[in-house]
Amino acid sequence: MSTNNKRYLLYIAQNYSYAILRPLQQAIQARGDEACWFLEGDEVNPDFLKMEEKRLLTIEEVRAWKPDAVFVPGNVVPDFIPGVKVGVFHGFNSGKRNQRGHFQIRNCFDLYCTQGPATTLPFEALADKLGTFKVVETGWPTLDPMYKGELESTYEIEGDDRPVVLFCSTFSHRLSCAPIVYDKIKALSEKGNWRWLVQFHPKMSQDIVDKYKALESDNLTFIETDNVLPLLKTADVMLCDTSSVLIMFLLQGKPVVTFKNNTSWSHLVNVEELDEIEPALTKALNRPPELMAKIADYCDDIHPFRDGLSSERVLVATDELIENGITDLKPKPMNLLRHIKMRRKLGYWRL
Repeated sequence: MSTNNKRYLLYIAQNYSYAILRPLQQAIQARGDEACWFLEGDEVNPDFLKMEEKRLLTIEEVRAWKPDAVFVPGNVVPDFIPGVKVGVFHGFNSGKRNQRGHFQIRNCFDLYCTQGPATTLPFEALADKLGTFKVVETGWPTLDPMYKGELESTYEIEGDDRPVVLFCSTFSHRLSCAPIVYDKIKALSEKGNWRWLVQFHPKMSQDIVDKYKALESDNLTFIETDNVLPLLKTADVMLCDTSSVLIMFLLQGKPVVTFKNNTSWSHLVNVEELDEIEPALTKALNRPPELMAKIADYCDDIHPFRDGLSSERVLVATDELIENGITDLKPKPMNLLRHIKMRRKLGYWRL
């Protein structure tokens, strides 16, 4: 299959999406094809772009560039951008109650590149029902550097061999444990038995962020980053709530302790009381065989690919769609309100 001179648009609206799509950009450029970024809205910081990365500033520039495909780690993309629209997901389905978003079809995409059977099977059922998109199981490009061994443990401290606990929390007021466990983490960090790394979703309340930043010491470091993978590599165990980043941590074969997680997953060490956190972390650090076996089974279902070549599989699936076309797909339902909102947001009103 010829892949010469193809153009791929990397369409993002959040800072964490840089790390999601950069492995794809690397694979695109390795083939001699072109990749450009488009940044939607004011929640994505252009300063995170690297000097060598190309950015298109306006929809007019995007349309003039004429991408063959558009890769999107978000939920929506405007239909007035050229190219087939490919959904690559911004994370995993974390199993939150009443969370339908991961499997909600917003009639924007021609192809979903799924992460593993747990994602593929529901999307294939939706594709059979709706007929407006295709599904290919490729794995998640974001994890390619992790499986290729390209990550550095940039948060290690020479001479400090204490276990490292990574605390992450979702931003939702209803689901976040960060306000509840603050005093406990403060007390545990002051003990000094473990080294703590703290990282939150970029939408976390600034008040909570400031409280945890104030805890910084030789035992606790607060980190703001657009790429969590080096953090995941450094830590030995994670403390979390329902944030989907816990799944990325599990995929390294490392245990996660959750506080009031609303799932019944047996591959997590879940606790309901503050005083249970320390013994649960101690248990997880010992990596009991039964727990580790359950983690391994879960990882096979959520993301069975371990070769670091998910980006290449995404490109193969996308190129097949480009070459074969989408005429066999049913027309997508018109959602005039969504299209009008997108045009208003992007300031584009041409046909």
